[in-house]
Amino acid sequence: MMPNNSTVTMFVLLGLTQDPQKQKLVFFIFSIFYGGTFVGNSLIIVTIKFSRTLGSPMYFFLFYLSLADFCFSTSIAPRLIADSLSAKKIISYNECMTQVFALHLFGCMEIFVLILMAADRYIAICKPLRYPTIMRRQVCVILIVFAWFGSFIHATAQIVLLLKLPFCGPNLIDHYCCDLQPLLKLACMDTYTINLLLVSNSGVICSSSFLILMISYVVILHSLRNHSAEARKKALSTCTSHITVVIIFFVPCIFMYTRPPTTFPVDKMVAVFYTIGTPFLNPLIYTLRNAEVKNAMRKLWNVKIMTK
Repeated sequence: MMPNNSTVTMFVLLGLTQDPQKQKLVFFIFSIFYGGTFVGNSLIIVTIKFSRTLGSPMYFFLFYLSLADFCFSTSIAPRLIADSLSAKKIISYNECMTQVFALHLFGCMEIFVLILMAADRYIAICKPLRYPTIMRRQVCVILIVFAWFGSFIHATAQIVLLLKLPFCGPNLIDHYCCDLQPLLKLACMDTYTINLLLVSNSGVICSSSFLILMISYVVILHSLRNHSAEARKKALSTCTSHITVVIIFFVPCIFMYTRPPTTFPVDKMVAVFYTIGTPFLNPLIYTLRNAEVKNAMRKLWNVKIMTK
C-alpha cells in the first residue's frame, strides 16, 4: 500500500496523554466506555434480530445504527486502550491506512443511517396513511444497501487521496488514532489541494447531512401541532432521542473535517465525542427512552432463561 516516495513504514501515536498516571486513568475510563458500547450495541442487535415485536422500519434502521456504532468504536477503542498501557504506541503504515478506512466507512454508515431514521420518522408522522406503502421491507433493504455502498465509496476516496501522500518523517501522530488532519500535517509535500478534496468529501457529507437532519426534524416538530397530545408526546420522545444523537455526533465531526489542515490541542478531546462517546451513548438513548425496546429485551431474556 505504501507509495514509492515514502520512507516511513510505521507511525508512533502520541495518544491522549504522555503522563503514566493519566494513561492508567485513560485505560480505566475507556475500558468502561468500550465495555458499555460492546454490551449495549450487542444487546440492541440481538434483541432486534430475534424479537418479533420490533419489526418496524425504525428498528430495522436502529439495528444497522448499532452495528455501525459497534464496528466504528471497535476500529478505534481497543487500540486506544491497549496503547494506554504501552510505552511505545507504534502502528504500521498499512494498519494506519486500514484504521482510516474503517473509521470513515463505519462513520459514514452511521451518518446515512441517521438520515434514513429521520426520513422514516418524517413519513410516519407527516404521511401516516402512506407509511406502510412507502416504507416497505424491500425499500428499507435497498436503502441500507445504498448506504453501505455510499459509505464504501466515501472511505475508498479518502484512502486513495491519502495513499498519494509521501511521508518522509517525522512519524509522530499527535492523536490516539490515524485520521486525516494529523496525517496531512506529517506529509512532506504541499497538501492544500488534497485537503480541499478531503474537505469536499468528509466536510460536505458532515455539514450537508447535519443541515438535512435539522431541517427534517424542524418539519416533523412543526407538523406535530395537528396531532393528539398522546401522539405528540410519543413523537417528541423519539425525535428528542434522535436530535440528541445527531448533535453529539455531527458538531464534533463538522469541527474536525471542515477546516484547513491544522491541528489544535482540543482536537483529541473533540474526537473522543464522536469516536467513543456517540457509540457509547446511542444504546442508552435508544433503550432508556424507548419502552418497546426495553420490553422486547425483557421478553427475550425471560424466554432464554425459561428455555434453560
